Amino acid sequence: MKVFPAVDILNGKCVQLVQGDPTTKTEFGDPLICAYHWIEKGATALHVINLDGAFGNSNTNAALIESIIKETDIEVQLGGGVRSFHDAGEWINLGVERVILGTLALTNPEVITELRDAFGSKAVMAGVDARNGQVLAEGWKKESGDFLTWARRFEEMGAGSLLFTNVDKEGQEKGVDYLPVKALLNHVNIPVTVAGGISSTDDVIGMRKNGAMGIVLGSALYSNRLTLEEAIKAAEVDSGI
Repeated sequence: MKVFPAVDILNGKCVQLVQGDPTTKTEFGDPLICAYHWIEKGATALHVINLDGAFGNSNTNAALIESIIKETDIEVQLGGGVRSFHDAGEWINLGVERVILGTLALTNPEVITELRDAFGSKAVMAGVDARNGQVLAEGWKKESGDFLTWARRFEEMGAGSLLFTNVDKEGQEKGVDYLPVKALLNHVNIPVTVAGGISSTDDVIGMRKNGAMGIVLGSALYSNRLTLEEAIKAAEVDSGI
């Protein structure tokens, strides 16, 4: 199972939020320095989110994100502010391994198929951001239907993988809610990466044993509640734990 340290960017700074609320932000400085920090600690991939884009300003942070992609030369999955086929294609052509489609996938699911046909399914990750079983759109402000129904539709449209974010747990460092995770993993046949509440080695092991392809770590890493080295070890099948 792959571990993705989060590099969430707001107003040019690396931040962590609680349940996507910008008023809860804690800043951690230069996103590129944060990216290099996680690479030095053993990261083989990064989860980069343009929060300004998610909140409606898609051009913000573009140059900064491009520098992370090019200068780190590491696997990057990117989300936030991807509003069109053109936006997604530009990021893929710049070297992003997979683009995360959130609101765009909900409002125009056909773009998933178009991107799959143009770049391959592995480049297309559909976001399933859920709270109380409902998929959320527009910066987690709008409920858009049952998360399992949408997950299956994203798979049918050609997404190569899903990013499941449990918004109920996001940023709280209080552990994982396994029920929706298990329900989703049993409902689809494509790889799923899980985010939201993962804050201990037990959580990491639980995700691995339940069949998650990857996990995103944010607040727990930045608060030193869980080290990246511990998480990577727990994520390995032959770790013995």
